[in-house]
Amino acid sequence: MSTVTWSPIHPEGPKFVGIFVVLTLILFWIWTPAGWIGVVATLWCAYFFRDPARVTPTREGLVIAPADGVIQAIQPAAPPPEAGIGDQPRIRISIFMNVFNVHVNRMPIDGEVVALNYRPGKFLNAALDKASDENERNSLVIRTSDGREFALVQIAGLVARRIKCDVAKGARVKAGERFGIIRFGSRVDVYLPDGVVPLVMAGQTTVGGETILADMRAQEGPRLGEVR
Repeated sequence: MSTVTWSPIHPEGPKFVGIFVVLTLILFWIWTPAGWIGVVATLWCAYFFRDPARVTPTREGLVIAPADGVIQAIQPAAPPPEAGIGDQPRIRISIFMNVFNVHVNRMPIDGEVVALNYRPGKFLNAALDKASDENERNSLVIRTSDGREFALVQIAGLVARRIKCDVAKGARVKAGERFGIIRFGSRVDVYLPDGVVPLVMAGQTTVGGETILADMRAQEGPRLGEVR
């Protein structure tokens, strides 16, 4: 994990930081104590949009976490219908990002983006299982060089109101590359192809662009774990 304590701000951030600064000045004009609250909120906004560099493992076959956060669940689930890869259940790894996590999303594997679909929806708490079906979302399908397809879904949350995806259909991507951001609390789901077993467990903390979620070359079974 990167040890950098301060990092650049994502391009989506400056306009929001500017809004917070203006509101803070207004609060100072109205009532000085409220202005100091605005200062704290402005610092948090800059912190939210931080975009740290990450060291991504590059061996072929590794599946890398697309987001910082906590693995909410690992369970069989049908991919979103708009992904176009069928309704057969696949292992889904759901990573929940709270408002203090880095929200820049990264590619989990090397490959080609063969499908990209946005669907409007609700803004339920992203930690809820039904958020995968009912919330606003953006779905990508990435095909590896050996023909395996992964579905990657950005899901808006209770506070999030904007999903941004910076790649297009047909783009060639690499694991760990930045591809988008979700503003103010959200979730990312990864649907694994058949035969790919997770090497992580529910409850684990992930670092986007660094944590290994699975290894397409591995032959071991699902890992077990316990809180210690």
